[in-house]
Amino acid sequence: MIPYIIISVVALAVGLVLGLTITNRIFKMKYRRSLREAEEKAEIIKKEKMLQAKEKFLQLKADYEQEVNDRNNKVAQAENRIKQKEQSTNQKLEELQRKQNEVNALKDKLNNQMEVFTKRKTELDQQRELQVQKLEAIAGLSAKSAKQELIEAIRDEAKADALSQIRDVVEEAKQTANKEAKKIIIETIQRTATEHAVENSVSTFHLENEESKGRIIGREGRNIRTLEALTGIEVIIDDSPDVIILSGFDPVRREVARLALHHLVTDGRIHPARIEEVVTKIFKQIEQEIVETGRRTCIDLGILNLHPELVRMVGRMKYRSSYGQNLLQHSRETANLCATMASELGLNPKIARRAGLLHDIGKVAEEEPELPHALYGMKLAERHKERPEICNAIGAHHDECEMDNLISPIVQACDAISGARPGARREVVEAYINRLNKLEELALSYPGVLKTFAIQAGRELRVIVGADKVSDAESAQISLDLSKKIQDEMTYPGQIKITVIRETRSINYAK
Repeated sequence: MIPYIIISVVALAVGLVLGLTITNRIFKMKYRRSLREAEEKAEIIKKEKMLQAKEKFLQLKADYEQEVNDRNNKVAQAENRIKQKEQSTNQKLEELQRKQNEVNALKDKLNNQMEVFTKRKTELDQQRELQVQKLEAIAGLSAKSAKQELIEAIRDEAKADALSQIRDVVEEAKQTANKEAKKIIIETIQRTATEHAVENSVSTFHLENEESKGRIIGREGRNIRTLEALTGIEVIIDDSPDVIILSGFDPVRREVARLALHHLVTDGRIHPARIEEVVTKIFKQIEQEIVETGRRTCIDLGILNLHPELVRMVGRMKYRSSYGQNLLQHSRETANLCATMASELGLNPKIARRAGLLHDIGKVAEEEPELPHALYGMKLAERHKERPEICNAIGAHHDECEMDNLISPIVQACDAISGARPGARREVVEAYINRLNKLEELALSYPGVLKTFAIQAGRELRVIVGADKVSDAESAQISLDLSKKIQDEMTYPGQIKITVIRETRSINYAK
């Protein structure tokens, strides 16, 4: 029994040893396989990372090389410009030196001629003195007395002849008016002056009660800040009763702010989200109205094939004013005046009407142009493929570029006619009074003038002269000279009529 147990124990021990050995081998095999798989994965990841790093390096290298190339190109361009400027400067210096040499040569030549002229003049003066002495001895008069008598006689005769010729010229002009009409009209209408436009930058919004101001301001001012940020208009709420002031240079944005306030106050719901919604809606409505206004204006005036952007700018004129005169109304009026005048002169009325409508488009640009509005308007017209004569008429209507066709002076004159008619524009009172005083001062500077009266809002000047001091011919001369002097020294809209009055009274009493 005991040997059997020992054998069983030994067999069990051997079995355990074999099992442990086999298990250990299996574990080692699995460990080696797992280790090999991990190494293979690590190698793959390593290769991928290296490839990514290499690609990143290549990309950075390419970007750097591109940046270096761009900088080199810019440096090369700058060097080329500097070289060109140096060459131009050297050429100018050489030209200047050459002209300086020519001037010096001419100066030397002139000095030599002046020396010869001085010698000859001295000789002639000596001979003249001898001749004068002989004539004085023969005539029995001094040279000074004879000269004074001769000058007075020639002056009176020349003045009478000049006045007579002036009357003859005026009569001849009246008789040949039909033949010279086109030339005279074109030369005359260019004398019309234009005035600078003063823009409104403030609008007012009236409230029904003071309680609305608090709701418009909102908690900690968030409502008013939102409205100002969205419209770009400063909203001023002060002690003025039932009034809110909207300040800004863009008339379209001022109108958007005014309409948005009206809508918000009427609706009663005022908070940032609602303000943003209303302002966006109003902006779209205004934009549609601008396009529709421009389209209707072009249809009313019979202007076809106008670029959509120019049509939109014509519509924006509705919200712009000059001296209180609505810019769209002024442009429509100018367009009709241009068409009428062009028809009378035998020119194309359609081109003239188109130029008259577009002459002030430079005033309604959305950005801030560095050029004057006339030149900027000409650039806009050229950009949108308008005819060359129309572009020139736009740019030249304030004499900021040279006129090259007959449409340009017509637009200039009609622009002044529309702005200068009574009641069309507001004027600063001080400038108006100064113009009247200047007119009267110019008239009083003539001898023989007793009184002057500037009437008809400065469009007529009546001058009263003394009958015992001024003749009828001299009255006509004063009127002519005064009109020229006013044209040369003053700037005014339209034209000024000068009337010189010389009255002779003969009084007797019957007893």
